[in-house]
Amino acid sequence: MLRAVPKSLFSSDYKLLENDATVAVINSSWWREAGELTIKGSTYRVYREGAMGGAFVLESGGAILARAEKPSAFYRSFLIEHDGKKYTLEAESAMFRRFVLSEGGQPRGSVYPESSFTRKAVVAFPEDIPLAVRVFMFWLVMILWKRDSNAAASS
Repeated sequence: MLRAVPKSLFSSDYKLLENDATVAVINSSWWREAGELTIKGSTYRVYREGAMGGAFVLESGGAILARAEKPSAFYRSFLIEHDGKKYTLEAESAMFRRFVLSEGGQPRGSVYPESSFTRKAVVAFPEDIPLAVRVFMFWLVMILWKRDSNAAASS
């Protein structure tokens, strides 16, 4: 299990901790849904293929490791493909920030805030999924949380 902690109070960047040791850092782009993951000394790119749409991609050294499609603009969910496996990552309900990861209709893990009023989160995905892909999945959840926050601030 990983613990996600914002780098600072107003930062959209995160550190992911395992047993209180940093194992990954997410540096988000300021101008679009993109960023860089640093995981145990290796660098990965995360980005959206198109400016206004398209798949979300995890890339390392020019190779695509995972991709995620958002099947509907109206639902907080992703269909993720990695190494021939397909996962669904979706909001548990419309009212809460908890996301559930499933494979073949079976729950495999979740991401949820540590409490109602924090951006700190628990990332509880199975360890048989590579760390880079787990961090990518958390980055996808971060995007939807940020969209929700921006929508709430503008209303």
